[in-house]
Amino acid sequence: MNFFSRRNQILLKELIKTDFKLRYQGSVIGYLWSILKPVLLFLIMYLVFVRFMRFGSGTPHFAVALLLGITIWNFFGETTGVGMLSIVSRGDMLRKVNFSKPVIIFSVATNAFINLIISLVVVIIFSLINGVQMSWTLIFTIPLLLELILLTTGISFLLSTFFVYFRDLGPIWEVVMQAGFYGTPIIYPITQISNHHLMVAKIQMLNPMAQIIQDMRFVLTFSNNTNPTLWQLWHNPFVIVIPYFLSILIFALGLWVFNKNAAKFAEII
Repeated sequence: MNFFSRRNQILLKELIKTDFKLRYQGSVIGYLWSILKPVLLFLIMYLVFVRFMRFGSGTPHFAVALLLGITIWNFFGETTGVGMLSIVSRGDMLRKVNFSKPVIIFSVATNAFINLIISLVVVIIFSLINGVQMSWTLIFTIPLLLELILLTTGISFLLSTFFVYFRDLGPIWEVVMQAGFYGTPIIYPITQISNHHLMVAKIQMLNPMAQIIQDMRFVLTFSNNTNPTLWQLWHNPFVIVIPYFLSILIFALGLWVFNKNAAKFAEII
């Protein structure tokens, strides 16, 4: 079935609206949680790792970099976590309605992206308060956000497909996410690793999430020395393109695997 058919577009809009309403149904402050959640998490991380453990003490505007990293990681975690469960949780819908199954994953990614945009507005306001000088480089956030969406949606396609067959994937992915959080330069600057173990930092930056977060930090704060990017650590152009290529590859692979198994979902669930 054509994904771009009017029927699928209408279904996508309805799923987005329904999920967004249900997310905060019964909550006292409702949609404000989309702002408060990353801010509260940032405050905890800031007090523990920046104020007490002194992570990033020599890094200008590290509080901004920390908030930005948490915001991007939250989008990644929300999309992949909800996306992984989305097919199984909509078993009744799959059995009753004939539609293009990727619509479900795209609705999850869109809802998470709405929260991400709201959170990024908070990050920009916080940056201005902290004296960060904004420049025209902010325009580069657009291709970086596109890369983030491709990577995250691609992983969600894979997870949602495998979760239909292997329910143990849930707790496994929680462990992977925990390891990924600490393995990605979010609560610490990449220079804390590169100053002592340069090759380790170079390998870390081949992770698309690390590359996206560092690129976004560079674009926002324009700091070469404290927020080095992939192309500043690696000088081989063939190596530099690896994380960018991986994001596209993962999306294409995820969509292919998902579509190949989509016809069986209703029978298995």
